[in-house]
Amino acid sequence: MSKRYIARDPRTGKPIQTGGSKARNEVTYEPTKGPWMALSHEEVMLLAEGEVAHQEVHWMGQAHRLERPEGVRGLSSVRHGLIRPAHGLLLNALADNEPKVRIAGLQVLPEFAVRRSDELFDWLSVLLDDEDKSVRKAASEALARAAPTFPSGVRSSLELELRSNDGHRRRCAWDGLNALAETWPDVVADHVDSLLLETNVELRRKAATMLRKIIARKSSAVWDLVSWALNDEDVVVRRTAAKTIAQLASHDTRMATMFAERAVSDADAEVRLSAIKAIQRLNRGHGRARDLILAGARSNDVRVRRACVSLLPKLLAEEELRGLVDDLLKTEQDPGLVKQLMEMRFDATLEGTEAEKNAALAPALPVPQIDREVMHAQGKAVGLLNDRPADPSEAEATPADADMNPRPVGAVQTEPEATVRPLTSRHERRPTQDELMGYHDDEPDFDDEPF
Repeated sequence: MSKRYIARDPRTGKPIQTGGSKARNEVTYEPTKGPWMALSHEEVMLLAEGEVAHQEVHWMGQAHRLERPEGVRGLSSVRHGLIRPAHGLLLNALADNEPKVRIAGLQVLPEFAVRRSDELFDWLSVLLDDEDKSVRKAASEALARAAPTFPSGVRSSLELELRSNDGHRRRCAWDGLNALAETWPDVVADHVDSLLLETNVELRRKAATMLRKIIARKSSAVWDLVSWALNDEDVVVRRTAAKTIAQLASHDTRMATMFAERAVSDADAEVRLSAIKAIQRLNRGHGRARDLILAGARSNDVRVRRACVSLLPKLLAEEELRGLVDDLLKTEQDPGLVKQLMEMRFDATLEGTEAEKNAALAPALPVPQIDREVMHAQGKAVGLLNDRPADPSEAEATPADADMNPRPVGAVQTEPEATVRPLTSRHERRPTQDELMGYHDDEPDFDDEPF
């Protein structure tokens, strides 16, 4: 069964303080699986100690003959009460004269170290230089697996292995450093710090690739690393560092702007282009970012000019943009950029055809129905055409009028236009004040009654 273990200091055995990223630094280890899992814990101990030469077991439907190396591998799964004697047996296995036993001890070392790590990493550093090649290979692989959980235990060994002349040992060390960046980026920053000072350009190039893994750390140490990499004499190191500026822009706009300002003036075109891509992620309304874009629009590198010119419409108002475009067209020689600038300067409302000018006009908003009725009631026209009947003869015909004036035979029936009847018209009788106040009834007035 898998268990979750918290990273512990290999010297003191106490949990390492991880601050707010405690959950991320927990590492899940599973005991190594194999035929030895069919043995009891006591049988594993006897087999690892050498008291029993071999043991016959059935596992996964097959018969297996287990010897001391298999017993050593089974030490990672012993119960808690047997950890101390199992730890002694593992140390003996790492010091054994038989290479197979030493390899078995190295294969189980990372899993066992989370339970008890005393002296294990000292033996690991020794076996990295073992006389047997297969033992050295197993030690390098154990170093890569243990690095994410025990950065202090493997620190010195990792520093040496990163600079090893042996290809396999160097690859395992870099694999361990990459895994370490997921759990302890601050420790990786220390390794990158020393690697960027190396005279070997390959080490500096590989160290620059680690910047993207630790750039999210809002730390002055990481910012210093990016700054040093941007000033490196090797162009590949500078290109790699410049690509991290865009990633930094989402974490720290101020530092990203400073690095972009430096990279945009680099002698290499790739570095300048990476700086422009970073500026696209920055707040383009910011003063310094705005100045960088305007300066890049006049760069000697056509790719930088293209990137900056495409940002101008989002940065400047129409009048200011036309003035800048006219200025840029005086010196621009690239046909594609000239065409793009001409399109920016073109104004359809002023220089377009009649159809383009009309298309740019916004249609008038419709007058609400209630407003139309009120205006008709006041005798006012709505729009350019007055849809209120101007003559009584043009008023809406009653059904009786329709019967008296039938439509001629062959006339085309058309849909009547929607008209709005006003609330009142000048031909309708308006109610008097007495009628509005209710001073009327069906009875005759008192003065009209006969005496």
